[in-house]
Amino acid sequence: MIYWEIFIAFFIPGILGYGGGPASIPLVEYEVVARYQWMTVEEFSEVLALGNALPGPIATKMAGYIGYEVGGILGAIVGVFATVAPSLILMIGLLGLLYKYKESPKVKRMTALVRPTIAILLGVLTYRFLESSYFGAGIWHTLFLLIAGFVLLEKWKVHPAFVIIGGLGYGAIFLS
Repeated sequence: MIYWEIFIAFFIPGILGYGGGPASIPLVEYEVVARYQWMTVEEFSEVLALGNALPGPIATKMAGYIGYEVGGILGAIVGVFATVAPSLILMIGLLGLLYKYKESPKVKRMTALVRPTIAILLGVLTYRFLESSYFGAGIWHTLFLLIAGFVLLEKWKVHPAFVIIGGLGYGAIFLS
């Protein structure tokens, strides 16, 4: 039964997460944290940070890790397959239609309307992470990490992987 739950937990966000991995992260978070309660918000945010630090698609990395934590090696395989299955099925089944209508004004308009929805979902996820950090680590640690991350990423153009590693190091030293 656990493998079916892993499949559903990653297949549904794969279907509904229009826009790729970043768009499906809030949906995966709902399935993993709220619905099945395999992780807490803090654990999920750590998995997300680790997944962002590694190369490759975020959704498959998270599915593999969470699937492994919940169901071992077979759980990781099921999670990764469930993540890529919706795209695989749609691409095989609808490749001809997609190629035929890719320049359609209606398709372009639909894409333009979906982007703000994705931005709102990512904003809600960010708010949850900030709220969790505030209650878990306190206002000063949260503000320090937020400001330091912003300065490192935007002003000094440090690679996000190094910022994430620095944040993990800070947490290991000051928050453990």
